[in-house]
Amino acid sequence: MVLVAKIFEIKGDMDFATMARKLKDFKEEETYKDKKLLTEILDLKLQRDTLFGIFTKDYVLTKFYRRGTVETLVTEEVPFWIKKWGRRTFLVPLAPSKPRGVKKLLTDYVANKLSEILFIKLGSIVETYIPHQTLQKLHESNPHATKLIWFDQVDIPGVKKLALAGTALADTSLYREYLKHGKLWYIVFEVVKKRLVVGVTRNSVITLFSRSSVEDFVSFIFEEIFPLIAETEEGKT
Repeated sequence: MVLVAKIFEIKGDMDFATMARKLKDFKEEETYKDKKLLTEILDLKLQRDTLFGIFTKDYVLTKFYRRGTVETLVTEEVPFWIKKWGRRTFLVPLAPSKPRGVKKLLTDYVANKLSEILFIKLGSIVETYIPHQTLQKLHESNPHATKLIWFDQVDIPGVKKLALAGTALADTSLYREYLKHGKLWYIVFEVVKKRLVVGVTRNSVITLFSRSSVEDFVSFIFEEIFPLIAETEEGKT
């Protein structure tokens, strides 16, 4: 099963005990026809510098059946972690894996909703960025571990993205040529010491392609990805 997480930063100033209290009490209810739809946070746990919870939201799924429509109630669940790292505080929601035809509750939505719950406004939880130069160093430190590279911001007319995969990754001259025309947006590589294959984008979307537990995947993000995240606007370039 592929696991996907996205890393955000909490910019608002709030201690963990206050965050836990606000999130624990949160519940919203809306009515759709005769159905009650809930949005709430469950299983909240605070342990030292980490706050864990599950963001849940009910919605109505409409499907076509025998030339008509059938409505089904669905609950989407998104596990999330709020973690202190140095002087910074990160939010890591895990995107749900759903069967085809069922929409995903996006991690961006969860980040914005938590910002509203905690700080009564949007913008207190923001996206994080891993600089192009950091992804470049990550690849060049062990090129044989890289499986795929996507380049964006390509300056060749009519070309939006460039990719290197398979045997093309061993072509150093082609890689250098692509670097002249674009920036690394996404790389897939093997973390040899942990036997994991992961994908990382500049806007801190982390995808796990190999078999692993959720706990090990999240621990990998805490230990290996947090240090890569830029603290300044330069990370967006």
